[in-house]
Amino acid sequence: MHARMMRPGRRAITFLMAGCLAALGTTGCAGGDDITHNPPGANARIGPVLIRYAHIAEPPDDPWAEGDDAPFYLWLFNQGQRPDRLLGAETTVAQSVDIVSAGGAVRSTVDVPTGKLVELEKGRAHLLLRDLRRQIRGGDYVWVTLRFERAGEIALQVHSQIPTYVDKEATDEPGLTPPSSDE
Repeated sequence: MHARMMRPGRRAITFLMAGCLAALGTTGCAGGDDITHNPPGANARIGPVLIRYAHIAEPPDDPWAEGDDAPFYLWLFNQGQRPDRLLGAETTVAQSVDIVSAGGAVRSTVDVPTGKLVELEKGRAHLLLRDLRRQIRGGDYVWVTLRFERAGEIALQVHSQIPTYVDKEATDEPGLTPPSSDE
C-alpha cells in the first residue's frame, strides 16, 4: 500500500520534469523575462520522446576540419509508457555516427527509459560524428537523423556550437570576443 501512495508523487514529479524540459529553450523552468542564457541546440519531439539541446560541440581552437571527429550532444526524455532505445544516427557530413561511452569506446545503443532524463554530453555517453567530410565552423547547420527503436526516425537541423574564440574568416557574430593576449 505504501508503494501505491508514492505513485501519485512520482507521477507529479515526472509531469513537472517533462513540463520543464518542454519549456527549456524558450523560457526555462523558472520563467521570467530576465533570462540571458541561450542554450545551444535543436529541440524536437518524436512520438513520446523529447529531444533537447541537440548540437555539435564547440570546435576546440579552429573550425572542425575535414577528417576530424566531432562530438554531438543532446538530452532525451521519454514521456511514454514504454522504454525506448536510441539505435544510432546518420548524417551526410560525416563518414559515420557512433554512440560512444565517456571514454570513447563504441557502444551499440542508449536506453531511454520512461520518465528519466538521459543526458548524452561531454563526460558521458554521447554521439560522435566520425571522419567529417567537410569543414564545420561554429554556427554552421547540418542535418542529423536519429533512429529510435520504437519512436522511429527524425531528421534534425542542428548547429555547431558557436565558439568563444574568434574565427578570423567568419562573419561578424555577436558575442564573439578576441582571445586574450595576456597569456
